[in-house]
Amino acid sequence: MNQTLRLKGEFNQKPNSSRPGPSTIPAGAQVTADHLRKLVDDLARILDYWSGVSLVETPLVSVYYKRVIAKSNRLGKLLADGRRRPNDTIVGAKYAEGPKHVITHCVSKASIRRSVDLLLACAHVLEGEFNGWIDKEKLDRVNSGEIKLRTSELSKSLFANIVKDACYVERFGVELSREDVDDRSVVTFYDTGMDTRELLRRIGIDDFAIRSIDPNTMLLSKDQVKRVQHEAPYLIAMTVSDFARLSHDDFFERRDDVAPLSIPSPSTEPVIGVIDTMFDERVYFSEWVEFRNMLDEDIELQPKDFEHGTEVSSLIVDGPSFNPDLDDGCGRFQVRHFGVATQGRFSSFEVVRMIEEVVSGNQDIKVWNLSLGAEAEVHPNFISPEAAALDRLQCEYDVQFVVAGTNLGRQEGPRRIGAPADSVNSIVVNAVDADGRPARYHRTGPVLKFFSKPDVSCFGGDAGKLMRVCSPTGAQFVRGTSYAAPWIARKMAYLIQVMGFSREEAKALLIDSATHWEGREGPLEAVGFGIVPVRIADVLDVPDGEIRFVTSGVSEAYDTYNYDLPVPLHKGKHPYIARATLCYFPHCSRNQGVDYTNTEMDFHFGRLCESGIQPVDNNMQGEEGLHVLYEETARGEFGKWNNVKQVGEVFSERLRPRKAYFESGLWGMSLKTKERLNGHDGDGMRFGLVVRFKALDGENRIEEFIQRCSLRGWLVSKVDVESRIEVFVKTQEEIEFEE
Repeated sequence: MNQTLRLKGEFNQKPNSSRPGPSTIPAGAQVTADHLRKLVDDLARILDYWSGVSLVETPLVSVYYKRVIAKSNRLGKLLADGRRRPNDTIVGAKYAEGPKHVITHCVSKASIRRSVDLLLACAHVLEGEFNGWIDKEKLDRVNSGEIKLRTSELSKSLFANIVKDACYVERFGVELSREDVDDRSVVTFYDTGMDTRELLRRIGIDDFAIRSIDPNTMLLSKDQVKRVQHEAPYLIAMTVSDFARLSHDDFFERRDDVAPLSIPSPSTEPVIGVIDTMFDERVYFSEWVEFRNMLDEDIELQPKDFEHGTEVSSLIVDGPSFNPDLDDGCGRFQVRHFGVATQGRFSSFEVVRMIEEVVSGNQDIKVWNLSLGAEAEVHPNFISPEAAALDRLQCEYDVQFVVAGTNLGRQEGPRRIGAPADSVNSIVVNAVDADGRPARYHRTGPVLKFFSKPDVSCFGGDAGKLMRVCSPTGAQFVRGTSYAAPWIARKMAYLIQVMGFSREEAKALLIDSATHWEGREGPLEAVGFGIVPVRIADVLDVPDGEIRFVTSGVSEAYDTYNYDLPVPLHKGKHPYIARATLCYFPHCSRNQGVDYTNTEMDFHFGRLCESGIQPVDNNMQGEEGLHVLYEETARGEFGKWNNVKQVGEVFSERLRPRKAYFESGLWGMSLKTKERLNGHDGDGMRFGLVVRFKALDGENRIEEFIQRCSLRGWLVSKVDVESRIEVFVKTQEEIEFEE
């Protein structure tokens, strides 16, 4: 087996030097005067609607696009509000059937009137100078100056901008919330620039006792929600029931007649945080668990409230002792266990509050296991409050959550995952059976149609073979994603705290280890990138015919790149296929709906050719020249806006070595950082990258690779498990000074 290598080198940083050309429309598209006048009618109706509204000063206007739309093709001039560009006025986004984007703006009435004037002026030009329609060929001739506009109302650039805006827009409208609610709900309001509590007071809701997650997200009763829907339905962006019922695991109440286990006292082992139901301190491993009940002391607890949490912690502390065939080689872990729920219903609002308190108050913990999940499916158009809280906390505190993928229970499948398994930054874990097939109780992704969830899978028990846990009443046999997640939490804690990897590197390593050269072991929406090996050694090492290295960096400009990766050659050819896994933790904006992640890293990896990198996945995003790529394709095929990206080649016996473009045989990697909003959320964002090569001829060239990298300035070291364990133990020792 070959050890994983760590490469340390300099990533170059380059600003975006490209400048957008004149606005145009796709080949084959047409914009007609009739369509422009239809958009004028839409905006006129919207002005009429808001003239009868006195509650808010700034209207909300929704743009219904013809497809999922790229940022570069969204409104550029229409709905511009003074000095604010249309992108600055976005307050929400969702999908309509298709899927198609529906993007909501908060703009002044003057902006709407200005847009009406621009559309009418553009329609007059089309009718007077272009027989009522224009296509790409004619618009390009306008841009080049070959066709001169006779109007004085519009410059050629403004005319082209309006034509382009109208080309992608189907209609304008106002979104009104009519969703049925039957319980207390967490409601997110559009940001209108006014204080949300003041708005609630104006429609007769006493805000004195209302609690909030953020300035625009409030906890309201059923009657209060209905009042808002009656008085101001345009204000509500999202509504989710506050009360969730736990996604129950189909566990079997069957005692396991084995001798009681024993365990030594804890020493310097890493600590994993557990957020779950209660923990029973009478179990044999209780010395390894520091427990705190976060619920109100007036809540009466039942024996069943201690089962799930105790079982989950038993796997993290000592799982291999009673599941020897699942021994991962990671040893034992200490646990800091926080009880935030009972076995029945729980409040989303309260769970979010408690998780924030727990994580902020225990910043020494880097890996958190969360095996709680809601029975209800996640919404297709927004992230749950619980998941949004996890994503924000992971950015703020440099931690990693490992979240169970939730269970089907007694529901009919297929069924989407439940909250908080829609957390984008978390590692979401689904379960497989002993044969590696998706467990019969599994639920599926993706999240918001394009975000890949779950991330990985591992054994969680099923009817043919169950998992053994320690419950308050003794050993039990169970199954569920709740019991798959702890095994991944163990590995992540080992990689971060013992092996010294960053969370970005550790996550990329874990996902790479789950991926096979021959393709995925199951559908992406069910198993994620694949099934993680049982043994940590199989996560860290690769076969002799393979080379794998880990590297990391920080995005400080638009393009973060290195074109100096010297992959070995054989007879002037590359005898390898390659795979690369990229992980990063973007800031997210729940109020942006389906456009949730603020930052995108467009990843390019492959051999160097005369024009630059020849990507192994043929990704042409951001490359020079004309490349027609729809946003839906970019998201589906290249993981655009996903924070985990994996590119590579699938092994086949028919593959042959490829000739190198240059004698040096260099490969390169480039990460182009793009912002969805007009902020700087991606500045200084860290990334972890795992690259893996497989020799088509089976030859082991790792020493040659190390030598070639060293000659080109890379600092290369082998990831040695034994030496890292020694370092970890030394750092955990307490030093006593003589008085």
